[in-house]
Amino acid sequence: MNAKHDDIAVFDSGVGGISVLRQLRRLMPGERYFYFGDSANAPYGSRSTEDVRALTLAAAEKLTREHSLKALVIACNTATAAAVSQVRAAYPELIVIGIEPALKVAADHFPGGRVGVMATEVTLREEKFDTLLHRFDSGCDIVKIPAPGLVELVEAGKAESPEAETLLRRILSPYLGKLDALVLGCTHYPFAAKAISRVLGPEVTLLDGGEGTARETRRRLEAAGLLENGPGEIRMTNSAPDPELLRLSWALLKEKPGR
Repeated sequence: MNAKHDDIAVFDSGVGGISVLRQLRRLMPGERYFYFGDSANAPYGSRSTEDVRALTLAAAEKLTREHSLKALVIACNTATAAAVSQVRAAYPELIVIGIEPALKVAADHFPGGRVGVMATEVTLREEKFDTLLHRFDSGCDIVKIPAPGLVELVEAGKAESPEAETLLRRILSPYLGKLDALVLGCTHYPFAAKAISRVLGPEVTLLDGGEGTARETRRRLEAAGLLENGPGEIRMTNSAPDPELLRLSWALLKEKPGR
């Protein structure tokens, strides 16, 4: 039986989901969070759907076996697209929240506008994303923008490096002056938001799904009578043995993703 004092697990392919953990902590500071980053297997975005699904299910099994959980937040767009339905089916007693690109927010705020969705290859090719896209593409012009290599730079602590800006200029140059908004469809990308804005210019609005995911998590917990108002706690681990990844994780949690 789930209890208020049980943990909320937050899972990502690496350190990117910390952008979602920040939003969860801001909205529900009294909760106990356990963050698991799977950097040993990152990036997920260039893997096959089958690989991503297997890795996500393995992470869910590990988290539910080792912790008393009331909710699992899949804070990874790629893992959500590939495996959220399977995780929900495997753990029907658990509140399972996924994340999706913030296309609804973009469509609501930029009717008739041109919206880019920058995401991993897996996210952009999955049926779940196509279904989401077709809900909103009649109201605005949506373009898919894959961004290979950016996750790796964030994982290396180089989200704001000249190397990241050079990569972003190569990815985004075809869209300069042509976008009203850019949806950041990977939870790693908010940490490179300053560099993205330098490339696109301040007139392009950047949107991500972290806040919406946190609100949905709170709504589901509240509906189940499981909201906690304790002192709050965050614990973290990572599948990669490099202690630098945990140091980076804590640094990203404390630093507000750029805007």
